[in-house]
Amino acid sequence: MDIATIVGVLLGFIVITGAIVAGGGWQIFIHLPSMAITIGGMLCATLIHFSLPQLLGIFSVIKKTILTKIPSQTELIQRMINYATINRRDGALALEPEIRNTNDHFLGKGLQMLVDGQEPDGIRELMSMEIQHLQERHAGGKKILEFMGSSAPAFGMIGTLIGLVQMLRNLDSPDAIGSGMAVALITTFYGALVANLIFLPLAGKLGIYSKAESTNMEMIIEGICAIARGENPTSVREKLQAFVSRRRRVEVKATV
Repeated sequence: MDIATIVGVLLGFIVITGAIVAGGGWQIFIHLPSMAITIGGMLCATLIHFSLPQLLGIFSVIKKTILTKIPSQTELIQRMINYATINRRDGALALEPEIRNTNDHFLGKGLQMLVDGQEPDGIRELMSMEIQHLQERHAGGKKILEFMGSSAPAFGMIGTLIGLVQMLRNLDSPDAIGSGMAVALITTFYGALVANLIFLPLAGKLGIYSKAESTNMEMIIEGICAIARGENPTSVREKLQAFVSRRRRVEVKATV
């Protein structure tokens, strides 16, 4: 689970709410018509721009981004070295129990193709297609979040304009101008808040998550193909360590 995302959102709301309460007059920040204009308008614009299945699919993408833990690259390198050792010592069929021991669907698929005796080029082609589709799904989710992050402030401004028009109609009541202006600006506040605290940061987190997951999947492909070619564990390690920076490389050895 990505605790940083949850903690960041909660602390963000706590800090902003605390500042509002400390400044006094917090009641004016709760305005249902302004919420309806900002959130409702943003959702309507998103439905126009994207299809309903695309919009609903964003929830599963966000859930996966927050809840799924990506294995460390060091751990992944160690796994592949162990698989290479088993393959060299006992043959590819000895890797079949490892398929049941992994909860990584992509890695399990690669091991299954290895056990089935498929050629390295065939393994790379099939697994690379899965990476491409994963990146397309994540890119689609990132676009939706970025669109929501850009449209929320826009509808906040629309709400502000509506409030200003209504306020200007009542210039004969000077006492109501101050409170009317405050209410008019609430929609801009709502739009800026949800955009910069929720949607845009989530879009950035999804991009980082997608890149990290794609890199791990590429490492798996390189490792599986190297094992399929019968390369020794040292060669597998050297190839996979090319994916990480020099200072993060550690000396890992087979543990089987």
